[in-house]
Amino acid sequence: MLNLERLRTLDALARLGSVSGAAEGLHVTTSAVSQQMAKLEREVGQQLLAKNGRGVRLTDAGQLLADHAARILSQVELAQSDIEAQRGEVVGEIRLGAFPTAARGLFPSTLLALRADHPELRVRTSELEPEAGVRAVFRGDIDLAVVLDWSNKRLPVPGGLATAQLLDDVPDVAMPAGHPLADRAEVDLEDFADDDWVSWPEGEFCYEWLMFTLRSKGIEPRIAHLAGEHHTQLALIAAGMGVCVAPRLGRGPVPEGVRLVPVRQRMRRHIHAVWRADADRRPSIRAAVAALREAGRELDEPMEDR
Repeated sequence: MLNLERLRTLDALARLGSVSGAAEGLHVTTSAVSQQMAKLEREVGQQLLAKNGRGVRLTDAGQLLADHAARILSQVELAQSDIEAQRGEVVGEIRLGAFPTAARGLFPSTLLALRADHPELRVRTSELEPEAGVRAVFRGDIDLAVVLDWSNKRLPVPGGLATAQLLDDVPDVAMPAGHPLADRAEVDLEDFADDDWVSWPEGEFCYEWLMFTLRSKGIEPRIAHLAGEHHTQLALIAAGMGVCVAPRLGRGPVPEGVRLVPVRQRMRRHIHAVWRADADRRPSIRAAVAALREAGRELDEPMEDR
């Protein structure tokens, strides 16, 4: 009989394209992946991997079995969902991930609601940038991720994932109090063509959005400082080191010496939840989505009024 964990290893290899990628996705060593694959080859009596330069590739038999493995693992997820749905109780464990400002802005009230309404549900959370959150859900490392799109740049979401809109976040431009535009009621991004910018780290989705957006307006931005935490970005603004885009979700207290001015053509971050579609019937997933939506509703109107 085929071993489910070995099929999971083969599925990871097929999806992630390498032994090292599968090892990272499964949180095991490359040696463990190789051992599992050697055992699976002995079980089926066929070669599943072949050398490909310095790496490996799936043989025809390996690809055939990988296709079956994907369907088997999906069916296992569906079976778990159906069992939980038949029981109808929100129990067990659910693993949630969110990018930092969503974790700060949404998780506290969401976790309180889940604890009050579903005391037998154990919730584990982690901070993950949007793209990493999507990958973690796709791999099965977490059950649900809170991610974002910008109104002019979408986050790629692979097939097999379900989504639910939570709220829209309307960012401002943060600048030092002494900036010439600090007393304006509204600004355009083009107004800051000659300013230094404080940005998210290179490679992150929001960094790519900022570069895309400014360049689409004919601005080649001068990125002077990179910081992942919004509080660090605002501290640099307070010190007069440039300007930045400052989302409202999870913003918290703003340092003295920083002015926040709305953008005339409003930019929006669309905050949504993603989870595996084959887990859609799990009561724990539905409870978490409902709690996140309620937390989003509580924040949405006050954000629009600011």
